[in-house]
Amino acid sequence: MKSKTENGANRQVRVAVVGLGFMGVTHLRAYLEDKSACVVAVCDSVRLPVNGVLAGVAGNIKKSDDINLDKQVKVFRKLEDVLADAEVELVDLCTPTPLHPEQSIAALQAGKHVLCEKPLARTSAAAQEILKVAEASPGFLMPAMCMRFWPGWSWLKQTVDEQTYGKVLAARVRRLSEMPGWSKQGTDTGATDLGGALLDLHMHDTDFVQFLFGRPKSVFSNGVTGPNGSIDHVTTQYNYAAGPAVHAEGSWLLAKGFHMAYTLHCERGTMDYDLSRGVEALQVTETGQSARVSKLDHRDGYGLEIEHMLQCVLCGRSPTVVSARDAVRTLEICEAEEKSVRTGEVVKV
Repeated sequence: MKSKTENGANRQVRVAVVGLGFMGVTHLRAYLEDKSACVVAVCDSVRLPVNGVLAGVAGNIKKSDDINLDKQVKVFRKLEDVLADAEVELVDLCTPTPLHPEQSIAALQAGKHVLCEKPLARTSAAAQEILKVAEASPGFLMPAMCMRFWPGWSWLKQTVDEQTYGKVLAARVRRLSEMPGWSKQGTDTGATDLGGALLDLHMHDTDFVQFLFGRPKSVFSNGVTGPNGSIDHVTTQYNYAAGPAVHAEGSWLLAKGFHMAYTLHCERGTMDYDLSRGVEALQVTETGQSARVSKLDHRDGYGLEIEHMLQCVLCGRSPTVVSARDAVRTLEICEAEEKSVRTGEVVKV
C-alpha cells in the first residue's frame, strides 16, 4: 500500500467497497464517477453482482439504480479476502454497525486506508478502541459523516465561523424519514437495538451541532422507542452555558419520504434551509431586507466526502473536515441523548 506521505499525483486510489446495501451502492456510484478512484473489488456476504450488474436497493432517500461494473472488478464474499489483496489501498466499509469495530481494526492492521460509515461503532467505548488502532496504523481512518460536506451545511459552517450575520442566537435542525427500506427488510429491526433513528439519522445533526458550536454542557432529550427498544424519534435541547439556544429533531416516524431542514437566527439575519424548496432550498434574510435564495453546489455530500478521502490518500494528509476522534465525540453526545430519553433527566456530556 502507498504510504501516508507519498504524493500520488496523476494516479488513482484503488478501492474496495464492502457491504453492498443502499449506502454501499451510493458510495460505489460516487467512486465510479470520480476520476481519482479505481474500484478494484466489491464484497458482500449476500448481495453480489450478477453478470457484472449490481441491483439497486432502497434507502432513506430513494431507491438507487442498478450499477454496471467492469468485469475486471473482483468479487469477494469475505472481508479477509479483500484485506489479503495487495492491490486494494482503500477499504470502504458500508456494513451493519456491529461489524464496524472488528472490520475497521482488521483493515487498519492490514495497512489499508479506511472510510467507515457512521456510526463508527454502537458505543463510544468501542469507537475509542478503533481510534487507538487508527492512531498507530499507517493508513488513514475517516468516518463517513456526509453532512459536513453537504452543500448548504458546509456553507453554514463557514458562515457561522466567519460570523457573516453576527453571532448565532438560536438554531433548530430537523431530519425526518420514513422507516428506511433496509430497516424494513430486517437489518435493524431484530431483537438487537442498533441505535434506531438516533444513530442512523439524528446523529448527523448532533455531529453538526458540535461542529458548529462545540461540545454542549448537557443535553435534555425525549423520544419514542421502537418494539426492540431503539429510539426511533428524538428531540434534543443542547445546552451551552453562554448560548446559543439549540435544538434538533430526528425521526423514522415520517409517514412517507425524507425531509431535512435548519433555521439559524443570528444577530443580523436568519439562515433557513428547507429541502422541500428544491433549488431554492437555502434562503437568507438579513435584518430589514427581503429573503434571497443562495445557490448551492449541485453535488451531494456522499460524493464530496469521498472526493475528500481520495485526495487525502493521494496527497498523504490526514482527513481534516472530519476525523475518527470527531466520531467518538459525537457518539458520546448521542449516548447522553439516549440516556436522557430513557431517564427523562438532563444529562451532562
